[in-house]
Amino acid sequence: MDTIMELDDLKQAWQTLDKRLEQQNALNLLLFKDKKLEKARSSLRPLFWGQVLQVLLGVGLIALGVACWTRNTGIPGLLASGILVHAFGVITATAAGITLGLMATIDYSAPVLKIQKQFALLKQFYTLNGIVCGLPWWIMWVLVVVAFAGLGNHPPQVVTPLWIWLSVGIGAAGLLATWGFYLWAQNPRRPELAKRMRDAAIGASLRKAQALLDEVQSFERE
Repeated sequence: MDTIMELDDLKQAWQTLDKRLEQQNALNLLLFKDKKLEKARSSLRPLFWGQVLQVLLGVGLIALGVACWTRNTGIPGLLASGILVHAFGVITATAAGITLGLMATIDYSAPVLKIQKQFALLKQFYTLNGIVCGLPWWIMWVLVVVAFAGLGNHPPQVVTPLWIWLSVGIGAAGLLATWGFYLWAQNPRRPELAKRMRDAAIGASLRKAQALLDEVQSFERE
């Protein structure tokens, strides 16, 4: 009888110990997850401030473009440059605003799988943001210079300088070459190059945050 009671006591003790170990493991997982997710949130701060600067850049381009085309409605070249700079400023500010919105909607209290999906959407849009708002600078810098020039007084018959046409031509060639290289690098026969380009496109902040999320997901699976 005593032996049976001892075995029951031992069994109960083991069950209590197992329960405490499970509780301790759950607590350790929670602490680990909270620590890593806080680091992931912090790692996005450079991206946040970068997008704030992009919004300010977009607003500045809008102001420059409006000032240019409203002063030169009778000069086709300056009018077109001002309108294009204005439109590009709207695109630049809007893309940065959407990126900031996606960052703000990440729910760090949600399951890791859901956070991973939110991060994936953020990475996809940020990459698109970089392409749409980055590649056009091959040409946009010329239009920005022209827009600044349009803030002065010009006769209606002003002639577009040759250097502007040359710069636009060189910029267009550079834009096409860059885009062609990007498409060439995406070939399945060059996976390493494609990966390096994708990593460069999403930036260090998102790569670091993604690595931290992967650590949490891996820890949960163990």
